[in-house]
Amino acid sequence: QLQASGGGLVQAGGSLRLSCTASRRTSSNNGMGWFRQAPGKEREFMASIGWNGGAASYADSVKGRFIISRERASASVYLQMNSLKPDDTAVYYCAVSRSAFGSDNSRQYAYWGQGTLVTVSS
Repeated sequence: QLQASGGGLVQAGGSLRLSCTASRRTSSNNGMGWFRQAPGKEREFMASIGWNGGAASYADSVKGRFIISRERASASVYLQMNSLKPDDTAVYYCAVSRSAFGSDNSRQYAYWGQGTLVTVSS
């Protein structure tokens, strides 16, 4: 139900824009979020956004570098990633929240995309 795209290989300092499209039935009144999981590490919260595009929240590690946005008409959520670092290398997942707002807790999400790989070279 969720299709993420936009990952790839980029040099440190570069930018990528991730996209995720959900079905309107599962996302139009729900918050959405982005998480990532690096090899050997647990999945971690990156950013979330409320049902109407407000209430954006970010992990400290990406605040000021990443921007989350959404387009309700197309049931899409985006993650603009700037000033990328090698530590940002991970598989990035989008998810649909169980409520109208996002959360930094992965258990608050009902639906998950398949992930898109981002690799940042030094």
